[in-house]
Amino acid sequence: MKFILHVWRQAGPKAQGAFSVYEATGISGDMSFLEMMDVVNESLIEHGEQPVAFDHDCREGICGACGMMINGIAHGPMRATATCQLFMRHFEDGDTIYVEPWRARAFPVIKDLVVDRSAFDRVIAAGGYITAATGGARDANNILVAKTDADDAMDAAACIGCGACVAACPNGSASLFAGAKVTHLGVLPQGQAERRQRVLRMIAQMDEEGFGGCTWHGECHEACPKAISLDVISRMNADYLRALWAMRDEKQEQGAG
Repeated sequence: MKFILHVWRQAGPKAQGAFSVYEATGISGDMSFLEMMDVVNESLIEHGEQPVAFDHDCREGICGACGMMINGIAHGPMRATATCQLFMRHFEDGDTIYVEPWRARAFPVIKDLVVDRSAFDRVIAAGGYITAATGGARDANNILVAKTDADDAMDAAACIGCGACVAACPNGSASLFAGAKVTHLGVLPQGQAERRQRVLRMIAQMDEEGFGGCTWHGECHEACPKAISLDVISRMNADYLRALWAMRDEKQEQGAG
């Protein structure tokens, strides 16, 4: 198979970026998109040119490191599929493909297709943890968890933090990401101690990082390689309102005292 690639090249965060056109030839339909990019880079290196910089790690759809806009779609045309698991057989031989980095104010471009997603790390650090006692493995029946809660927590915990939700959202919102983290901890007994402060701190950090607000376009869910449900945003918003009301009540009690 052969493809014409229009790839975004940008030397650095402050450099002017532009598309460069490359031919990808001898591509097998069983190659992943990243493997196809590897072939292109090998050709560039052979010709003394700089390879295209892009993020990758596990290449198994687990780590969340990979991510790029492919023909204007985060992770490409296949739903619930990370870039590393997108195979070239899903394209037509001779297709022209446009490849760009995530586009979001909170994800500045570092080089070519690589963006700085450390804002996600800071959102997690703000509240994505629990203070449950650690030590040896405890018996699974020591803390009973309802099946529905366990299922909800597992579904939310499937988020790999790739940033596709932000790149796909017209507002550059990280609500699906943060909602997944708030949900997978907040529905479990172990996560209750920090539940109120968790949502307040994580939403405050999102605002500080420059992520936009959620206006329910739903593009985040469509782009998510793990198909995280929009329900996690509703849960996060509900927790946020409860936390605000609790703070208000505490201040009123303190004022009355």
